[in-house]
Amino acid sequence: MADVMSILSANYKTVGSSVPGKTAYVAVDPKLYQGNWTGTYPDKKTFKLTVSNVTGFRAKVKYQSGSTVKYQDVLIKDQSFRIGDTKFRLTKAGVAQIRNVITDPATGSTYLDTATANQS
Repeated sequence: MADVMSILSANYKTVGSSVPGKTAYVAVDPKLYQGNWTGTYPDKKTFKLTVSNVTGFRAKVKYQSGSTVKYQDVLIKDQSFRIGDTKFRLTKAGVAQIRNVITDPATGSTYLDTATANQS
């Protein structure tokens, strides 16, 4: 029971710390987001995001890092979107900041991996 409570507590803190933006969803320029984005985390693990079918503020995204592969339809708002525990934020044309929440399976502790991705 303690494990369930610690999981709920951790997720409550995570959700509670993100305040929704007051800006509306607006159409984005597909050229800014569409394509392959690649980069390397500080621990030398590489990742790749494939963004496709950008229409208005919606897109389809595939995230790959090591053996992890995630597919998701996303909503782009304030130059960013989330796919699972990973946040993509466009910083300038062709460059994005990637933040990924990592949970250590042995200890259950979490940390934030931050990297830069380049569009190709």
